[in-house]
Amino acid sequence: LNAQLSNMISPINTTIASGLKPVEKPLSLERNAAFTEKTPAEQAKDLKEAFGQFVGETFFAQMLKSMRATVGEPAYFHGGHAEEQFQARLDQQIAQELASGGGGFSDQLFESSFPREAALLREVENGPEQASPLSQLDSLRRR
Repeated sequence: LNAQLSNMISPINTTIASGLKPVEKPLSLERNAAFTEKTPAEQAKDLKEAFGQFVGETFFAQMLKSMRATVGEPAYFHGGHAEEQFQARLDQQIAQELASGGGGFSDQLFESSFPREAALLREVENGPEQASPLSQLDSLRRR
């Protein structure tokens, strides 16, 4: 039975293989990775942006949800389930807008959660001579 199957499959394989052209030059994974690879500073910046967006959206979404829970439904003008869905989407959009403005709310959390990346970003922004607070002690020495 195996011999019969292999005899039936081999003409199919040769027919398929004869119609295919060989790849002239295979693409190197290393060459493609070099184009998509980011520097550690760029990765840290992307991480900080994503972290800030997540923290802001989570915080503001919970704040808006708690705010909505304190207010009861109006007696006559409640839109039912459709209004609740609309309010949920509106609150989500408001939370995203507030998170994008964010300010310094998530910066302190980022520094405590990712100290290595935060130090790298400070070094990139301020330059290596101002990155460490200990480097400023040299100016306080007596001469």
